[in-house]
Amino acid sequence: MPPTPTDFTSMPCPVARSMAVLGERWAILVLREAFYGSTRFDEFERNLGIAPNILSARLKTLVAHGLLARVTPEGGGRHVYQLTGKGRDFFPAYVALKAWADRWMTDDKGPLTLLQDRRTGREIAEPALARADGTPITLDDVRVLPGPGAGRFLRRRFGEPDSVGHGAEHGHE
Repeated sequence: MPPTPTDFTSMPCPVARSMAVLGERWAILVLREAFYGSTRFDEFERNLGIAPNILSARLKTLVAHGLLARVTPEGGGRHVYQLTGKGRDFFPAYVALKAWADRWMTDDKGPLTLLQDRRTGREIAEPALARADGTPITLDDVRVLPGPGAGRFLRRRFGEPDSVGHGAEHGHE
């Protein structure tokens, strides 16, 4: 009997819970198409080359988790899918993923698409991690501390003494 897949939705870690929605291989590609202007089922299907049953399941999941809304246009007609605030908030993460992919996963021809600022006409670069003075922040500059929702495991892992009444018992992140 194959092992039961891990239920990421029940984990205390918000990153793990987000993977329950975004970790499926089509989810971010469906969001990419929404970011690029697709709103109708047939547009997503054509642009992704995805089987209709898979697309239907992915759209339902993204709607159920609040990243897309299924909306009937004024005056009726076939419904469309629109990004919600939660879906739009994922855009900087998508741009960072796209920048990484464009750097490490493209062939000699370069990226398939470029993102351009409509106002300035300049290419949009990946979101930079920077201090208030503009200097870059790298992984080596980051210290991880337990947050307010951290349980004893994370507090011990990051060197903070146990406190009573803090978050989940095994908050992994």
